[in-house]
Amino acid sequence: MDMDRRQFFRVTGAGVAASAMAALGFSPQAALAEARQFKLAQTTQTRNTCPYCSVGCGILMYSLGDRAKNVTAEIIHIEGDPDHPVNRGTLCPKGAGLLDFVHSPNRLKYPEIREPGATEWKRVSWDEALSRLAQLMKADRDANFVRTTDDGKVVNRWVSTGMLCASASSNETGYITHKTMRSLGMLVFDNQARV
Repeated sequence: MDMDRRQFFRVTGAGVAASAMAALGFSPQAALAEARQFKLAQTTQTRNTCPYCSVGCGILMYSLGDRAKNVTAEIIHIEGDPDHPVNRGTLCPKGAGLLDFVHSPNRLKYPEIREPGATEWKRVSWDEALSRLAQLMKADRDANFVRTTDDGKVVNRWVSTGMLCASASSNETGYITHKTMRSLGMLVFDNQARV
């Protein structure tokens, strides 16, 4: 190997410096083996339920944001909840792809109404949407509520409107929803788990 005097001193100096650092306790293996910071260390963890089917798997959503005023945190990771009794941390392919669902540009995030005869949907506020829904339900119930049958038997039923409930909710939520709809006289009532 052809080496001039200057290159010889550089190589020798680098070797002496490396052995001096090793003698002082600096080990490059330890420095390289240092654990990197976990990517979810600065995130906020939120428990939720997978929205797809009636199984109701638990998920953990991790959002990143400094929680400052007018700052919306962004969900950067979703995984199965290992403490959830239904799925114990596992997710099906649909559940594993929830991050794409959350960030989809086609995802509906706000209530929209299409007026009768219109071809376009218009965005409305949640208050307006819920008020409109309550008004339409009341109008339909008032118009179609059956108190008695033709032979005078009291039935108190409302069969012109139905409700399909999400099955991924808790037993308590399902019970309250069932009692609320039945108290209105609604007979057409079903759960997503049977669909």
